[in-house]
Amino acid sequence: MKWVAVVLISASSVYAQALDPAALLQPAVDTWASYNGDYSGRRYSTLTQINSSNVQSLGMAWAFQTHSTTLKSTPLEVNGVLYFTTPDNVWAIDARSGRSIWHYNRPSQGDHIGQRGVAMYKDRLYFGTPDAHLVCLNARDGKQIWDKEIADVHFGYYISIAPLIVKDRVIIGTSGDQADIPHFLEALDPESGKVIWRWESLPKPGASGSETWPDEEALTHGGGPTWMTGTYDPDLNLLYWGTGNPHPVLARIGRAGANLYTCSIVALNADTGKLVWYYQPSPHDMHDWDAVETPVLFDAEFEGRSRKLLAQASRNGYFFLLDRATGEHLLTAPFVQTDWAAGLDSKGQPIPNKAKEPQLDGALVNAYEEGATNWMAPSFDPETKLFYVNAQQGFTVYYLTLNANQQPEGHQGGAASPLWSKALLVAIDYRTGKVRWTREEEEGAAHPGILTTAGHLLITGDVSGNLLVLDPEDGRTLWHVNPGGLLNSSPMTYELDGRQYIVTGVDSVLYAWALPKVQ
Repeated sequence: MKWVAVVLISASSVYAQALDPAALLQPAVDTWASYNGDYSGRRYSTLTQINSSNVQSLGMAWAFQTHSTTLKSTPLEVNGVLYFTTPDNVWAIDARSGRSIWHYNRPSQGDHIGQRGVAMYKDRLYFGTPDAHLVCLNARDGKQIWDKEIADVHFGYYISIAPLIVKDRVIIGTSGDQADIPHFLEALDPESGKVIWRWESLPKPGASGSETWPDEEALTHGGGPTWMTGTYDPDLNLLYWGTGNPHPVLARIGRAGANLYTCSIVALNADTGKLVWYYQPSPHDMHDWDAVETPVLFDAEFEGRSRKLLAQASRNGYFFLLDRATGEHLLTAPFVQTDWAAGLDSKGQPIPNKAKEPQLDGALVNAYEEGATNWMAPSFDPETKLFYVNAQQGFTVYYLTLNANQQPEGHQGGAASPLWSKALLVAIDYRTGKVRWTREEEEGAAHPGILTTAGHLLITGDVSGNLLVLDPEDGRTLWHVNPGGLLNSSPMTYELDGRQYIVTGVDSVLYAWALPKVQ
């Protein structure tokens, strides 16, 4: 049975107000209005109060204990209120003090692996649930307005992403990695929850893209989850989204071809959901190389010409640079050591190395089983002109598993056995694809996101549980603290009453960091 618990514990001066839609079009300053701060996905702030000259004085301003699971969401900050989530839960707290305003709880079935956050439209909040519903709340008091089923949890669907508000639409995508379920993006009316359009990751038989599958039977096995928040260009009116792997995940048997539109970056018309262009970083994926990583948007020069660019550091270990107006490929370069590909084709797409395909007796691949990167948010700094991504490098043995009929077993069709890995923070020059600097860490994997600021700071975490502030030019450590857990979310920042805060989720605690108050 579903139920709601709403608790109001608020100072009279703290009330949720409606979000000005214009805030979604501006760089994040006193408002962090969406999952990535703005539509670009750069996770770059123009705030400078906390900077490289004074960051050594940074200290904890407040902490909020959720008594819940690990925080993976990025809070929104609107009119002095922070809104953030864990699976089944949404909180509103005072952004100046960390005091609770309200808490919404909705127990559910489904996969509780993580929840990335909420979206806000005027005075309403939207979040996805482990049982694949989209819930609309009143931002003032946390009371539920409506609850819509997006997909059937009994088929393995869930929703972990933060929705994206574009114009008068709520964009939401499905998560889930079970066999035989097709994935999609939907645009819903924020007032009623009515579906406006749907784009499906797998084309219908006979439609464009279906020729990249051997037959209708292969198409029915699903794939292409859309489980990370995309980005948007208001001038082009294009949504950019990454899609996940096909099924069976690790076996080529029965699905010859490129398998569109899995493992792809797609550009969709925001009004209609129609596909405008696509680019596939991993054609015919056999290593679970989702391309769901953030498509980061920026305008900059490339080879002497000003371009509207899209950059992605993909899970397959390659950095891609595209013209986001047309989808034209501009550059491909590896950002970690890897040998799963034998080279690049004329479109800059990696060509699978047949010797590194999953084998019955195992194939040793210079790659980490979770990918060279994953859900951790990257950042692009327009001052340094560097693209930053938390990465992973290692070795994995990939196995092919077949049943008695010599068909792939289960939705995986294989297994990945990691042998060793280490965490890296990589700074990539977008103009050349070359790695400018790398910060190597201990053996293991780290999953924090990244924030850069005009204060010449890069904020992230490491495998030892340290919160790090680095020089974005060369990776030097400027300040660090160990809050006693792992940073599994992405840092964000805002300024209120002339004071800048940096907010990080560490295990189940949300921390705010700031400079000492001037007496």
